[in-house]
Parts: sequence; structure tokens; C-alpha cells
Amino acid sequence: MLRQFLSGNSELDPSKLASAAGLPSDPAAVAQLMQQLQNAMQNSGDGVDWKVALDAAQQIAVRETSVSTPGQLSALEQALHVAELWLDEVTYVAELAATPKLLTRKEWVTATMPVWSQVAEPVALSIADALTRVLKDQAPEELSGMMASASQLMRNIGGALFAMQLGQVVGQLSTEVVSGGDVGIPLMGDQQAALVPQNLADFGEGLDIPVDQVQLYLSVREIAHARLFRHAKWLRLHMITSITEFARGISIDTERLEDLASSFDPSNPEELRQAMVSGALIPPKTEAQLQALARLETTLALVEGWVDVVTAAATVRLPRRDAVAETVRRRRATGGPAESAFSTLVGLELRPRRLREAAAMWQAVTDAVGAEGRDALWSHPDVVPSSDDIDNPQALVARLLAGEPEPDEMDLAIADFFRAEEAGPVEGAADGAIADTLGDAPAAETSSGSDPDSDPADPDPADRDSRGDDRPDSAAPPVV
Repeated sequence: MLRQFLSGNSELDPSKLASAAGLPSDPAAVAQLMQQLQNAMQNSGDGVDWKVALDAAQQIAVRETSVSTPGQLSALEQALHVAELWLDEVTYVAELAATPKLLTRKEWVTATMPVWSQVAEPVALSIADALTRVLKDQAPEELSGMMASASQLMRNIGGALFAMQLGQVVGQLSTEVVSGGDVGIPLMGDQQAALVPQNLADFGEGLDIPVDQVQLYLSVREIAHARLFRHAKWLRLHMITSITEFARGISIDTERLEDLASSFDPSNPEELRQAMVSGALIPPKTEAQLQALARLETTLALVEGWVDVVTAAATVRLPRRDAVAETVRRRRATGGPAESAFSTLVGLELRPRRLREAAAMWQAVTDAVGAEGRDALWSHPDVVPSSDDIDNPQALVARLLAGEPEPDEMDLAIADFFRAEEAGPVEGAADGAIADTLGDAPAAETSSGSDPDSDPADPDPADRDSRGDDRPDSAAPPVV
């Protein structure tokens, strides 16, 4: 049946199936889809060929590419430079190791596809496994010997279809994002900051705001986002791990899939499209998925809230910064069509749900302990604010103002001891204080400073004994 379909000798309409799968239904796109599926049938390897996704995304990215003038590019480069200087005044996070870039849509696709494929791969494999399982369960017993090769075929075709869908989503996103960190998750390698000039120009159209202020505000946001992930080295892995843990738990309801297949009308694929868009084929979230999702939503809100607060502080010189900020918030709250498509494809929304609450928390922390104390909370995952802190920032502020408990006498003595070890021999009273506190010999018994007539340059008594020097056996040993 598959071979007949791919050769065009089937009653199934490829354009309708492409439309049901969320793929373009124009003749050129359908021809490309058929070619990719034919290649998947001939592929002897296992896994998903993500080059299919990259090719599909790049084709969308280059459809409407306008060329920026040298003057426009120079203005953006200057905006990025000024943004770094402004951020230096209000943050205590690490500076970027690489110079921020200006990317075309195609370059953005190429740079971010490794992360998209990493996030989506667990879902693609789950779909392929579900197709294989249904095929084995439904096959007649006399065909059981053929199932190994047929299962591999279904895995390859399922993976190719998913890769093409992901390519469509990422390609469409490339026409909407204005920067590397625009979608919240760290897509760029090495914490690279990047702007997409063509999309940034589209963002500013229709706004009654000078274009240079829009460029500066978005430049500050992008560099702040990239700097945070460079400063908190654990943050990127934490976020990507939460996403992949959630995606790995996605499974396909094979019973629903079997019912859909048995009642499927090839001349009317709308039922298939509705089942895919509504998520009817995906069972309810597991407890592990809900936990991973909660961690991810909290982290997204913390990151975006911090970026909002830092950007507001760094752009106080911009008269229309509040107008640009409100445009960014509305855009992020509604999301674009590509973001909705990714939510359908992977079952994950990238928009932080508690952004305003997280921003209010970071502002309260800044007011209480300053920018340095605020940014120190990103030093380790154990000290970063939690979901409870977002709900109750006053409690977090109270903890930070209380600070560490005062060290007691033992803490001070141990600290003095280790400082003395690093600095070398310690004379007189210091030795005695440490010895008294730690329960060793009293200071009066120390060899240093106990005898006013002693020669400081005289070798250590133990060393003289070892060389055979003449010394009474009753001499007191040195105190360590």
C-alpha cells in the first residue's frame, strides 16, 4: 500500500494528507514530501534523519529574504555595543566570550537546529515506536516473519514525516524571531548572542517608536539573556534536561490510533488532522512529566523575569522603553503561529506562565539587596529562587536580608587556623588562641616567643636533634 501511494497509484490524495499533517499542500511541497518518504523507505539505518528537517526549514527561511543595507547593519552593531556597556552598569554576570552576531533567517535555522532536534527526538522515536507496535499487533500471524523489515520501514517513514513537520515549524519560526533567545530556551551554542535584522525590522513596523530605540531595547534583552546562560553554566543543561525529560515521557495512544485507522476515509482526511491538532492521540501527562513541566515553567519564568528587570534598568535612557517592553510582553503572551505548531508537535508550550510574578520577585530582590546580591542567586541551582519564592517574594527577601548566621568562636578559630596554614608559621598570641580554642597545649608552651633570649634564627630543636646537636633530652617539644 505504501509503495502504491508513493508511486502515485493510490486513491489517497497526497496533498490532502500533507495538509492534514500540517505540511504545505502545494504541488512542489507535495513532490518533495513524496521524495523524502521514498528515500526513507530505502534507508537501511535507524533513527531520524534530521537533515530532512534542516533542509525543509532552510527552504522556508530563504523564501522572503531581504538584504539589509550596510548602514542598517552598522546601526545594529552599534546598538549591540551600546547594550553591552549599559548592561555593565546594572548587572554582575559574566560578559560574553564571543562577539554578538547578525544572522540571516537561514543562518538562524542552521545554528539552532541541533537544539530543536535534541528536544524533538524523544517524541519522534515515540511516534515511530507506536507505528511499529500497531503494525505488529494488527499483522496476520502468517506475516509475522516479515514484520522485522516492515517495522524498520515504518520507523523510517514515521521519522521522516516528523522531521519534515519539525522543519516546517523551525522554518516558520525563523520568520518570526528577532534574536537567538527570543523563544526563551538557549538555542545558540556557546551562549552566543544574535539578532535577525530582517525580523527585527518587521517587529518595528507599525509601532510609533523610533527604530533606534527598538534596536537598543531588543539588543539589551538579547545580550542579557546570553550573558545569564554564560554566567550560570548549569542553567542551560538544567533547562534542556527538563524539556527532554518531558518529551521522553510522551507516548501515543495506540488504541485510539487503531480506531482512527479503521474508520479513516481517504477522501476526507479532516478527521486525521483534527486528531493530530487536538492531541487526541497523546495520553494524559504522567506524574514525571508534570514534575518536569513544573521545573521548566519555573525556570522559564525566572529567566524571562530576570531579563525583563535587567533590561528595564539598563534602558532607563530610552524615552519609549515602556512602549517597547509592552509590545514584547504582548507578543510573548500570544505567541506566533509557529510557536503554536511546536506546542502541537511536541506537546510543550514555551511561554512562561508566571512571567509578571517572577519579574516582580526579581525587582523586590533588587530593591532589597542590590543588583550584585540579586545576580549572586544564579551562582548555583541550590540557591536560585524556587516556585514558592515567586509566590512569596517577601519571604525570600527576608532570608536574604537575614544573611548567614554569625560565626561562633570555634568557626573563627578554625578560619584563623587555615589562614595561618596558608600564610606560613604564626607566632605568639595567634598560636595560643588557636591552641586554646582547639583544646591543644597552652600558648605558654609554644617555642616561639616563650624565651626572650632565644635566637629567632636558631634552627628548630627537632632538626638539631636529628643532626646530633647537643641538646638536653628534657627540652619541651614544639607545639604544632
